[in-house]
Amino acid sequence: MPTPPGGLEVPLWRAIAVYRVAALGYVCVVMLRDLDRYAHPLAAGPALAAMAGWTVVTAYAYARPARRGWPLLLADLGVVLGILLLSPWVVGRAALAAGVPALAVAWLGGPVLAWAVSGGRRRGAVAALVLGAGDLAVRGWITPSALNGAVLLLLAGVVVGHVARLAVTAEERLQRAVELEAATRERDRLARDIHDSVLQVLALVQRRGAHLDGEAGQLARLAGEQEAALRALIAAGPPSGSAGSASAGPASASGAPCGPVVPRPSVGPGFGPAGVPVPAGHGPTLDGRRDLRDLIRPFAGPAVSVAAPATTVPLPAYAAREVAAAVAAALDNVARHADGRAWVLLEDEGTVVRVSVRDAGPGIPPGRLDEAAAQGRLGVAQSIRGRLADLGGTATITSAPGEGTEIELVLPRD
Repeated sequence: MPTPPGGLEVPLWRAIAVYRVAALGYVCVVMLRDLDRYAHPLAAGPALAAMAGWTVVTAYAYARPARRGWPLLLADLGVVLGILLLSPWVVGRAALAAGVPALAVAWLGGPVLAWAVSGGRRRGAVAALVLGAGDLAVRGWITPSALNGAVLLLLAGVVVGHVARLAVTAEERLQRAVELEAATRERDRLARDIHDSVLQVLALVQRRGAHLDGEAGQLARLAGEQEAALRALIAAGPPSGSAGSASAGPASASGAPCGPVVPRPSVGPGFGPAGVPVPAGHGPTLDGRRDLRDLIRPFAGPAVSVAAPATTVPLPAYAAREVAAAVAAALDNVARHADGRAWVLLEDEGTVVRVSVRDAGPGIPPGRLDEAAAQGRLGVAQSIRGRLADLGGTATITSAPGEGTEIELVLPRD
């Protein structure tokens, strides 16, 4: 099982290091208690020093993922097994027969835990069987206490290995979920840009040339086919929404979902909606902020009334452009599905910026938004709702058949 350079396994390796230190402390206590019963008590000191040194080495070596390979694992197992095999000489077989613990005591569990974390329950079980067999061999016979110790060692290797494997699997799934979320957000962003440009151009070509003959008619049919294929490709599934009052994200300001309309270029640096140049001196400020009024006011016309505060409404340049693009998509929808008459109100409430778009169109029939999303028409789902959702904003949609549609785009300040 591969060991990643970090993540959920890091606390397990730290816990093993702490266990080794605690187990070494217990070895010291046991040695001091039983030293007078050892066959060669003077040899206990060097053995204890070797265990202390190896504890420091393993704490440092296992801290680096690149070193957690077979050389270190085999060396760890070999050192602990060697200390264990010294017990008949240092402690003496008579003392071992009388119940005196072997030299390693609980310290021999370190390699079992390391093997289990690095390779799962099978590897942990192998290390436990090797050390358990070594512990039984130094005693010369099987006693109930020695057998219990070997069984507990085996259970520790299996359980810790299983938990370690679950941790690695959970980390891999989390990483895949993060990558999928990032890919989905990027797809939604591209879908909004495509809706604002490519899809609407294809729809325009198909509609204008649908009744023509010859190459022009063939081009129109091909544009219609490509529009349908592209909508199916970028559709993200039906988002939740309703035709009455809702607050699940921004929506169209008209009585129907956004469909093919005359293309309106999205709001970019230096240009307002529909490619209207931003007046001189009203571009992004030195701190990267922009007055939202300068992007909303160019929408005003014979059929669109725009009301904005007398003072500036500064927002981060990207956020201001995205809000203006959402309003542009909503007004395009008004022109497509209503009589084109709309009222836009911009309000600065200090902690939030609110943009209201209202029309006197036919309203949104119940279920129409879900139906449009299922057909791949992403005006509401992406060009409006997606933009505000990415900015951390919300929207309230109020609509009823025959009573027009009103939305409120609410964007919190940083």
